[in-house]
Amino acid sequence: MNLIYPLNIKNEFVFNPSPRDFTVEEIPLYDFTGEGEHLVLQVRKKELTTWEMLEVISNHVGIPRREMGYAGLKDKYAMTIQYISLPAKFEEQMSAFSHDKIKILSTARHNNKIRVGHLKGNRFNIRLKKVLGVQKDKLDSVLKWIKANGVPNYFGNQRFGTDGNNWEDGKKLCEGTLKIRDKKTKEFLMGSYQSYLFNLWLSKRMELNHLLEKFTEEETEQVMSLPKGSLADTKSQPNFFKLLEGDVMMHYPYGRLFNVENLEEEATRFANKDIAPAGLLCGKKAKLSEGTAGLMEASFALALPLDGTRRYAWIQVTEIHKTYVEEKAHYEFGFVLPKGCYATNVLDVLRGGVE
Repeated sequence: MNLIYPLNIKNEFVFNPSPRDFTVEEIPLYDFTGEGEHLVLQVRKKELTTWEMLEVISNHVGIPRREMGYAGLKDKYAMTIQYISLPAKFEEQMSAFSHDKIKILSTARHNNKIRVGHLKGNRFNIRLKKVLGVQKDKLDSVLKWIKANGVPNYFGNQRFGTDGNNWEDGKKLCEGTLKIRDKKTKEFLMGSYQSYLFNLWLSKRMELNHLLEKFTEEETEQVMSLPKGSLADTKSQPNFFKLLEGDVMMHYPYGRLFNVENLEEEATRFANKDIAPAGLLCGKKAKLSEGTAGLMEASFALALPLDGTRRYAWIQVTEIHKTYVEEKAHYEFGFVLPKGCYATNVLDVLRGGVE
């Protein structure tokens, strides 16, 4: 899938995901109460998926994995710190837990089991290698742009499987030309197709943004086969990502959905990071775009046999910090993203897009 990114700049660096060069830490949505029937573990793991880590701990205490809670799935090829929960009656057994790839950093009691999505966000730290002086300056410049503007919220490659083609089976399932009995596998593959359509739509909107940077609104309408006058008052917006009449917006970093009616007003709120455009994960019950935005969304808004929703199309990157280790040519930096967002989006903008 050839996706379009905001900056036409090529940076060269080496990044190999590993526990030494890539760390991810969950930021909890709330403080734990310190009392209750559930034991919350802050766990540091490496070279294991979240599922594999949960399997190890469930086997240690002798319970089915479904009795455990977790907030998010974390990378295998990284050092990750995340929170999981299990019944508090196993607290003593966990005090004797030992594993070469898993370390329990802290424990706390809580009233509820941890649920998927109960996260404020994730903190990432990344080390890039073979970054020479001129590349360091270019990375500094792009990070400054990212801090001011944000990045597109594409689904990462891991959403589409090792060969990147999970979505093809998902498409066949949605069209009824493929049958799979296992419900979880079926839903995962159809969700992959849903994500694929989202990425295609977002890439189309990125194309529109680039065209509006170079051409007039009238010329862009012709290139994109949009009705005359449909892009009025878009080019002058302060953001790289241009809002369209009828776009679905969401309060940022969370909140209710609404359609754009006053472009100038909502573009200012977007620039102030109060709201952000929300792309379509097509399916039943999803709120649709209207007007010009609806015209651009129409070919991606398929009637899939699963529930639809909206997802931020553009996200802010916060708490950015960086260090350059000249003698090693290492560029080390960190940042925070909202939950459900991929660090690869920041890396791909730094790289200037992917081939």
